[in-house]
Amino acid sequence: MTNMNGLSVNLRGLLLVALLFVGNFASAFAATVKDIRLGVTKERTRIVLDLQSDVDFDIFLLDSPRRVVVDLPSLEWPENQPKEAGLVQKLRFGQFTADKSRLVIDAKGPVKVAKSFMLPPSSGLPHRLVIDLVKASSTEFASQVAKDRAAKRSANKTVKAPVPFAPKPQRRANSKPVIVLDAGHGGVDPGALGRKAREKSVTLAFTRELAKQLRATGKYKVYLTRNRDIYIPLRQRVNIARKHDADLFISIHADAIKRKNVRGMSIYTLSETASDKEAAALAKKENQSDIIAGIDFADQPPEVANILIDLAQRETKNLSVKFANLVVDNARGKTQLLDRTHRFAGFRVLKAPDVPSVLIELGFLTNRSDEKQLLTTSWQRKVAGALVKSVDGFFRSSRVAALR
Repeated sequence: MTNMNGLSVNLRGLLLVALLFVGNFASAFAATVKDIRLGVTKERTRIVLDLQSDVDFDIFLLDSPRRVVVDLPSLEWPENQPKEAGLVQKLRFGQFTADKSRLVIDAKGPVKVAKSFMLPPSSGLPHRLVIDLVKASSTEFASQVAKDRAAKRSANKTVKAPVPFAPKPQRRANSKPVIVLDAGHGGVDPGALGRKAREKSVTLAFTRELAKQLRATGKYKVYLTRNRDIYIPLRQRVNIARKHDADLFISIHADAIKRKNVRGMSIYTLSETASDKEAAALAKKENQSDIIAGIDFADQPPEVANILIDLAQRETKNLSVKFANLVVDNARGKTQLLDRTHRFAGFRVLKAPDVPSVLIELGFLTNRSDEKQLLTTSWQRKVAGALVKSVDGFFRSSRVAALR
């Protein structure tokens, strides 16, 4: 019996090792995009993805602006970013949903997909996805967009009706406040770019540190809109906050600007009238996130505006301003602040009518000093600590407690 038991244990051990080996082997050879190349001739622009394995793909066109969107399974993407060429103005790529990657091709004008096909490995080259774009008339482009939308609607026959607005239920007096943290951008949408850093990575690292410190107090329930490199539509970020009955929503971003000497943290609260031209420009840029990721707005339900929302939003805006002022006070001395630190703009991500919401720009990735500190763990801890102090002050307020 001893020998048999010993043999059984050994077999189980060997089996476990074998399973781990197979898992690691499969992981090591998961679908990867090795390279993205552009080739231009007089007739066409060719986009080639060098792939580690064969993949399924789906291509469709979108307008306003004109884009070619390619949906693929989850893939590992390269760091290199091909420069514009031929009919291609810009390429973006990355994780789009939990099981889908996306390549978005901004076109310089109306185009059509002349060919799209997979090539097997040959002559030392790996699997390749080839997409040939040619010029089209505006009418041809619009016609193909309509056909692609019709095909999408047919494939997704069950369309969810928009959820009507209802005020949040009163929370029990002894329950913990709920905070939703939103790391800006992600996946196919990299956000602002610095010399070394991408906004989507900076915001995720800082948001994780802030969540860690908030949870360590034991005072709050903390949720993240994303905890990995994945794209989340702006409307969905707002819906996540409402789904969790959030008492506070904090969206974390980092900015980029042509003037490289500009630096410092700023904080924004919602207003349809921007406080200055810079705030208006920033809101316009941030509100393009869904377009950057290749979202089709044709079937999006319009924003519902009624008296219930208006009444709820007035009080929400006041509370958002209250929190913003606390952040400015507590961050002073901890990091460089932008002049007129608290500003107002029409950010779509701040439009939950009953959740106090702010958008924090940690600094400018186009400024060397800001970019360096944004990547520093000690700076992240220090500034996250200032935000925790602001959250504590916000929820100590009898006014906020009464609303909860």
